[in-house]
Amino acid sequence: MQAVMDRLERFVARRRRLVLIVWLVIVVASVPFAGRQTENLTGGGFETQGSGSQLVADALGSEFEGTSAESLSVLFDNRDRDPAKLAAAVDRVEREGFEDVEAVRLNPEAAAAARASTEPVVVMPLVVEGDRDEAVDAAATMRENLHTGEEGDDLAVFLLGQSALWAGIQELSKEDLEQAEIVGLPIVLLILLFVFGSLAAAALPLALGIASVVVTGAIVFFLSQVYGMSTFVTNMASMLGIGVAVDYSLFILARYREELGNGLEPSEAREVALRTSGMAVAFSGVTVIVALAGLFLIDAKVVQSMAVGAIVVVGIAVMAAITLLPALIAALGHRVARPGRLIGRLRVKREPKPGPGFWERWTALLMRRPLPFALAATAVMLLIASPALVMKTNTAAIAMFPEDFETRVGFDIAAVQYGPGSLGPVQLVFEGNQVDDYVRSDIQSLPGVAQVSPPQRSRDGTKTLVVVTPQESPESDATVALVDRLRALNPPVPMHIGGATAQNQDDTAVISGSLWKVALFVVVLSFLVLLVVLRSVVLPIKAVLMNALSVAAAYGVLVMVFQWGWFDSVTGFESLGYVQAITPALLLAVVFGLSMDYEVFMLSRIKERFHATGDTQQAVSQGLAASAKTISSAALIMVAVFAIFAGTGVPQVKEIGVGLAVAIALDATIVRLVLVPTTMQLMGDLNWWIPKWLDRRLPDMDFESAPTKQEEVVTAA
Repeated sequence: MQAVMDRLERFVARRRRLVLIVWLVIVVASVPFAGRQTENLTGGGFETQGSGSQLVADALGSEFEGTSAESLSVLFDNRDRDPAKLAAAVDRVEREGFEDVEAVRLNPEAAAAARASTEPVVVMPLVVEGDRDEAVDAAATMRENLHTGEEGDDLAVFLLGQSALWAGIQELSKEDLEQAEIVGLPIVLLILLFVFGSLAAAALPLALGIASVVVTGAIVFFLSQVYGMSTFVTNMASMLGIGVAVDYSLFILARYREELGNGLEPSEAREVALRTSGMAVAFSGVTVIVALAGLFLIDAKVVQSMAVGAIVVVGIAVMAAITLLPALIAALGHRVARPGRLIGRLRVKREPKPGPGFWERWTALLMRRPLPFALAATAVMLLIASPALVMKTNTAAIAMFPEDFETRVGFDIAAVQYGPGSLGPVQLVFEGNQVDDYVRSDIQSLPGVAQVSPPQRSRDGTKTLVVVTPQESPESDATVALVDRLRALNPPVPMHIGGATAQNQDDTAVISGSLWKVALFVVVLSFLVLLVVLRSVVLPIKAVLMNALSVAAAYGVLVMVFQWGWFDSVTGFESLGYVQAITPALLLAVVFGLSMDYEVFMLSRIKERFHATGDTQQAVSQGLAASAKTISSAALIMVAVFAIFAGTGVPQVKEIGVGLAVAIALDATIVRLVLVPTTMQLMGDLNWWIPKWLDRRLPDMDFESAPTKQEEVVTAA
């Protein structure tokens, strides 16, 4: 692999203009498509094939006259009771609302009834002829056509229905992404300036981050033409892309600057940086990609499409780090190591103090009392993680919206006027037609039922549909309890339960029930990767346990923030009383993947120093000193990027941002700076134990101690 990196470095050095031109063309060509990446993304994606709710949805769309699993309605806010404005608003919907819309059409009878209505709130049902994704796309187009929530010459109009919910999520998610990128990029640049003290050096990782996100956006646009992808994929790709691209380029750039400081020429320093940190970046990136592939074990489009976005952006970030970055370094040479004039004036030059540096002193302190420090650090992590034991998950949608967002406003108006249960009726499909008496005697008497529709026969007479309107909203605990009671019934014929509440339950069960598969996949993968890299059986086991601690601690914080709402007054969040179901699995795969970067970079340095000294304490001290600053800087940038996304409006994106920020912060501080050195001191030579037969069969993956070609010539002589 080092020979491959040598050939790559020589090619980039000789053809750096060609490499830069190719990347420039790719990025420029990607810009227009990246700007359109949300056009074919869809809300939802939580559907679970084979579940009871999906069976009901399929039956409604094909077997019952005048019914559809997808409902979409227009709400007119006519509380001023102005018939002229109401008629004008209905005309506007009929005239403008359906432009470029194929899956939804207006029912003339419903439009006439809406015009003649004298109610303060008028709901006009629409005819949905497409599937779920088509209905969401139609709702998104209608939102733009009608400027929903805005009062003009006539009444404010709103869209209702599950399709309207996910179309609103699309819009809110897009607004959040733009805000996060506008705020986030300058903050990342400031941190990089602080780390490097050079505008040229700081600009390179940021340029790679932007390039990776733009190219990924274009790829997402083309993938979404043929593969259904969730609207959340853009946030995931941007969040992870900026963090990972900056992270990888920082590792290579820091090693390049370190070698320049050791007296090497720019070409030699670049070669060392690519052979060592460059190869580690490539290996770590592949590991992150494989870890993210574990998310395909969850049968939910929303999770799988977010995994696709994350995999693509990590792959692009790796390619940029080992091709574009070396070309830029070759073009700039020593300039990436020299501070600019303004920064040079602002930075105070200090004479280095004699004696050991901070990290050597810190390691020495830990190793004098390793057991107390290790126990204290573990106790802190377990304490933070403890709330995860009572984590509740859900896939609800209405609660995702801020209270003043127009989608939420429309649903709240309808809930007040018609009752909250009308927004999410429970649909029961019976495999038979002898259920009339059963419906009257058993279902109508259940607590939480507001109304039960008369039974409706399917076209072929073999099935019966009964619609139950709950007393409370579809995402309330009361309606969840009602669906549980319905599931516990023993009807005379088989019964399937559909509707928003049942779908949330089915989807949550599938996603949460698959978490163990993802966990097993990433744990085994992490162990095997570290076994190869570190040539030790003990260190990979320890690393997996520590990564699990970081993930568990992140889960604990999610429960505190989003389920219990402990910090609502400080953060301004509106706690939901649960954690979104897809968050734990995403965090697990991403955190294990990203932690591998820090594990590989730090422990490979420690391993190299152990081979040179034969002393574990000295190896940990020197390895920590060589890698801690870079790892801490990379983690700081990661945490900053994730924290920015944690301030967005969609709880799903907030949770991922908070969870990743917490996990990376704890991993880079308590785990890397306390648990790693103390546990290695406690285990001593056991750290490096591996059976001889296994050692002989493992490939050589020594990243950090790879010699330069000049050193190889000296050794051969």
